Amino acid sequence: MSDRERAMQLLDAVPDYKIGYVVAYLQGVTAGEGEPNAETIAAFAEGDKMLANGTAKAAPYNIYQ
Repeated sequence: MSDRERAMQLLDAVPDYKIGYVVAYLQGVTAGEGEPNAETIAAFAEGDKMLANGTAKAAPYNIYQ
């Protein structure tokens, strides 16, 4: 069973009084899922180039602390 099929199966089991929570969550998860703009595409290309030539640096902080 695919993840999508499992999600649909779980959605069918959600009681009507909780469906609003599911809708709100899905709206948040899917927000901003459009095509990236030219600036974003250029930033990804720059990052890929830095990774390829070894000039990429680690983030200056640890987000997991």
